[in-house]
Amino acid sequence: MSYILVVDDEKNIVKGIKFSLEQDGMKVDVAYDGEEALELAKKNAYDLIILDVMLPKIEGTEICQRIREFSAVPVVMVTAKGEDMDKIMGLEYGADDYITKPFNILELKARIKAILRRATKPAPAQQSHTLDVRDLSIDTQSRRVFVLEQEIALTAKEYDLLEFLVKNTGRVYTRENLLAELWSAENTGDARTVDVHVRRLREKIEENPSDPKYIYTKWGVGYYFR
Repeated sequence: MSYILVVDDEKNIVKGIKFSLEQDGMKVDVAYDGEEALELAKKNAYDLIILDVMLPKIEGTEICQRIREFSAVPVVMVTAKGEDMDKIMGLEYGADDYITKPFNILELKARIKAILRRATKPAPAQQSHTLDVRDLSIDTQSRRVFVLEQEIALTAKEYDLLEFLVKNTGRVYTRENLLAELWSAENTGDARTVDVHVRRLREKIEENPSDPKYIYTKWGVGYYFR
């Protein structure tokens, strides 16, 4: 049973999401402001958090940033604003995906299920669970990443991106390719979503993010792992 936290100050929206997710067999907690959300996130081991951007007491982007200090739980940001900058800001603070109000509950559930599938996907039994590249080590079973034997905290989406590129070493992927492979099919987000995640990933695994040794840019095309 997946354990979900829904955070929004609009009680009718929370009620609708909670009911729909519970119909799919999920356990759901709710919060109506930022302080309550942060307390619940610290206390419980959620599989995913749905987090509105505009919240009383503490805004959703700050909540997401604080959660990233102690947890890599997948976060889906919800915004009532349509500007791309609001979406990108959510990703900057560690969100894994975003959806804009008003949204179809079926689309939201598809996003949730896609993220949960990727986060819990078991590694094939016949393959090694470890990917080692120079100072980088990836445990695909536990989804843990180490650089120089020190564990690096990645969000679910950052991990997905890294594992995908490593498993396809040398192959160049456009931003559109990566959106299609790693983000839900219903999400038609723009290329900057990928750029934000690549930059954040470089900041975490590269010794010098401005001169990367793992994730390279093919100018005018996309990204690849070497």
